[in-house]
Amino acid sequence: MKALRRIGTIPWVQKSAGVLAAEYLRLVRKTCSFAVDPTDIYDRLAPDLPVIFTMWHGQHFMTPFFRRGYKVKSLISRHRDGEINAIAAERLGIETIRGSGSNSRDFHRKGGFTAFRAMLEALAQGHCVAFTADVPKVSRIAGRGIVQLARASGRPIYPVAPATSRRIQLDSWDRAAINLPFGRFAIAVGAPIRVARDADDMTIESARRMVEAELNATTERAYAIVDSRAKDFDWSRRRTSVSPSAGRIPASSPD
Repeated sequence: MKALRRIGTIPWVQKSAGVLAAEYLRLVRKTCSFAVDPTDIYDRLAPDLPVIFTMWHGQHFMTPFFRRGYKVKSLISRHRDGEINAIAAERLGIETIRGSGSNSRDFHRKGGFTAFRAMLEALAQGHCVAFTADVPKVSRIAGRGIVQLARASGRPIYPVAPATSRRIQLDSWDRAAINLPFGRFAIAVGAPIRVARDADDMTIESARRMVEAELNATTERAYAIVDSRAKDFDWSRRRTSVSPSAGRIPASSPD
């Protein structure tokens, strides 16, 4: 096990793994039928750009295919596994910011302070920022960092959930799904969460719970679509089949 870990720190091994991962994800994208929900999400996003995109750990692998020309920077851990993820993301056109989140009330740890400033600067320069809402080893519990970023930047949070009909569900802490080719691929986008710049601690906690709930609902929506359980989504007419009212993007606020 230690020998494998050492091999995983060799730069050429990390680069090879990152490149292979990116090209595999391209294969999945190219061989799957693709849809977004709601179908007019890009029009809805336009007035809010740049925004903060968030997703759950283990469900994020296909998110680079949502960006549609947006300038995006993604927060990726400094851990050795993060290096592979960073190489894959950059090969898929996503710039990276290195740092980690925390499940405590203090987000500015593990390189988090520098990363937080970098994300603020990226948003100010017109880049969207993407990172997972839950922190390592604490699955499906949103941290406060993403809400603090929304408050400091004034930019809305958009929950994003990709899913494929063909997948391998791992028994891991993050319930990771390995996406497989030759199936259906959908990306669902949830309601935007806005956090006032003067939000107090109680409001921040309310917004954190809202991110968590909306991301869970969006993830369920994505899987319902690819598994053909969403009765209001017609794959044969996927570009026009979902009306704006069915898209689950009402204006929302933690207040």
